[in-house]
Amino acid sequence: MNAPLRINEALLIADRAFKPFQCVAWADGNGELSLTVIDRTNTRIGRKQVSSSTYSDPAQLEDLLIQARSELSKEGHALQSWVMPK
Repeated sequence: MNAPLRINEALLIADRAFKPFQCVAWADGNGELSLTVIDRTNTRIGRKQVSSSTYSDPAQLEDLLIQARSELSKEGHALQSWVMPK
């Protein structure tokens, strides 16, 4: 996947990256995305701000999601396996 991602594509990818948890995302007025991962009790377990240049670039988005997944795993949250769509 080398073409720039649209915001909806990036949101779908991010949502799948954090299963079984839920990823809630919204855009702020500056073109950035705020991604918040919540558990089954609606407790926030992770949060990342993502610039438009990051979420539109598949390689940068993949790096950010891998880093965020690693941080959650280190905190003891078990994530399902995931790979960036090609």
